[in-house]
Amino acid sequence: METGINKQKNDFKTRTYLWTLALVKLIEKMPKSVFGEVVSKQVLRSGTSIIANYIEAKAASSRKDFTNFFNYSLKSANESKVWLALIRDTTNNQKIKTEAKKLLGELEEIAKILGASLLKLRGRK
Repeated sequence: METGINKQKNDFKTRTYLWTLALVKLIEKMPKSVFGEVVSKQVLRSGTSIIANYIEAKAASSRKDFTNFFNYSLKSANESKVWLALIRDTTNNQKIKTEAKKLLGELEEIAKILGASLLKLRGRK
């Protein structure tokens, strides 16, 4: 049976993974225009980097390494917010707009968790 802290960590990993899957599904629906292609690639890179760096942190060899990977994950989340906002604000496709809004809302929560974790890691509550 998982302890409370381990369950929270696994829940966050699962939550972030599911967010990434939803992002990939959104990207598949993006128009094949120049803008759509460029933004899709950018948000795919930054969005998948969130979970990748979070997972990498778990295998870190030092506390500093661990903190750095969390920091990279937060930076990727912040970058992804920009791309999702651009998608939301430029598309005429209501389904894409709605999904981008939903992803952006969930990403805000993920970024807050990462930010709070970083503050705790750095000893600033």
